[in-house]
Amino acid sequence: MTSNNETLLSEFVVTNTKYYKENFEKIGAKSGFSWTFNLMAALLGPIWFGMRGLWSWALTFIIVETFALIQLGRGLFGDLGAEANSRIAQIEGTLNFRRQQLEAAIKKQADNVDVFQRNIDSLEKAISDIQAEAALAEASAIWIALLGLVVLVLIKVAQGVIANSALERRFSDWLSDSTIASGLNPFRTCISIVFVSVVFSISVIHYSFPEITGWFSKFPTDPQIRLDAISKVEQFFDFIILSGQWFFDIITFGIRAVLDGLEVLFVDTPWIVIASFILLLTWLSAGSSAAIYVAGFLAYMGFLGFWEKAMTTLALLGTAACISIVIGIPIGLFCARRPRVYAVIRPVMDFMQTMPAFVFMIPVIAFFGTGKPAAVVTTMIFGGTPVVRLTVLGLRGVPETIREAAIAYGATKWYLLTKVDLPLAAPSILAGVNQTIMLSLAMVVVASLIGAKGLGEDVLEALQYASVGQGILAGFAILFCAMILDRVVQGKRE
Repeated sequence: MTSNNETLLSEFVVTNTKYYKENFEKIGAKSGFSWTFNLMAALLGPIWFGMRGLWSWALTFIIVETFALIQLGRGLFGDLGAEANSRIAQIEGTLNFRRQQLEAAIKKQADNVDVFQRNIDSLEKAISDIQAEAALAEASAIWIALLGLVVLVLIKVAQGVIANSALERRFSDWLSDSTIASGLNPFRTCISIVFVSVVFSISVIHYSFPEITGWFSKFPTDPQIRLDAISKVEQFFDFIILSGQWFFDIITFGIRAVLDGLEVLFVDTPWIVIASFILLLTWLSAGSSAAIYVAGFLAYMGFLGFWEKAMTTLALLGTAACISIVIGIPIGLFCARRPRVYAVIRPVMDFMQTMPAFVFMIPVIAFFGTGKPAAVVTTMIFGGTPVVRLTVLGLRGVPETIREAAIAYGATKWYLLTKVDLPLAAPSILAGVNQTIMLSLAMVVVASLIGAKGLGEDVLEALQYASVGQGILAGFAILFCAMILDRVVQGKRE
């Protein structure tokens, strides 16, 4: 190691430069793992790794070491039979009550004396079994403590073995990137000590002496806070419903117009016309082999009596997907070259995808009522984001050199969009359309909860009445609808 590197090493490690120089040279001399042991890292554990900025290792060791200390504390000081004894106390209260009932029944010479006696015998047997369980739990305390000790020793050894190699890799990264934290920063050291101490002490005390730290079990709050929040949320939605009902009526009218048109197309049109049309589209986009499979899927739905419900599902899905695509692609086009706008829209889309469907169904029902329009809106919220994301991704993936060449030859913005950007981004945009359709179809069963008809209704009914056969058959029909749409939209696979 040159004198310049030694200076840099001294700046990086601050303490014990000679020790780290020898170990780093030993580690660097081998292509594989080099065995070294850092006693200070083994003793301080996660605190050492946090002080050195190795937080990924520090957090991992905190979790494992906390587990070991908890087991050690539970085995040495914890009351392992406390839960069983609590259950015994509850059962004894019931047992005393049954004994009183038995005495009253004997005095009155009632007919149900035997019933009370059987109940008492059952409760006494339950108490005996739980007492045996409590005794077994208390007897296992020494083994739990030994487990915690073994895990603690092993993790300390692992910390000492890993420490120098992890710090050497960080030193190599620091040489090429000076923004990486180095040295022993006082603030980072304090954070490590305080955080590790708090986690260890509170966790061990809570599990070893739960009666002392009972206030840790429940977050300190007042139920009135939640009640006030509920009231304010309800007032807010009441205000929106009263002031914006005309807006929701317009949206409902638009959805109903598209949905009625598609239902006339899919449901009222003779089945042979629709089947022929679907087969022709599949053959043109995906080839003859895919058309043969689709013919089998359509026959499955027809012969098992799912045809009308499948077409109703496709109409509902088609309405949600068409509106999502018509809205989503222009939004993606607008956001692709405007990072600030996309930075605002992206959290909204994250919210739409991560919020559970049953939660956002609540305001949808409040605004649109129950029925097919509400089901369409719910499906759009859940499935409408992929087409926006993948449109933005596809347009941003267009090489700038190609765009610059087109601009240099005098291409207008419209020509650049229609002849350069969209053709090159088409695979990504089509993938977004496909994902929107698939996610919309995944909402079929959920949408049936708010009045949407179709195959989801059969699955919901099967769930309610535990009808395994009906649920499986309807589920396969939904699967085949998804496969048909996937082949039509995606075409031949590469």
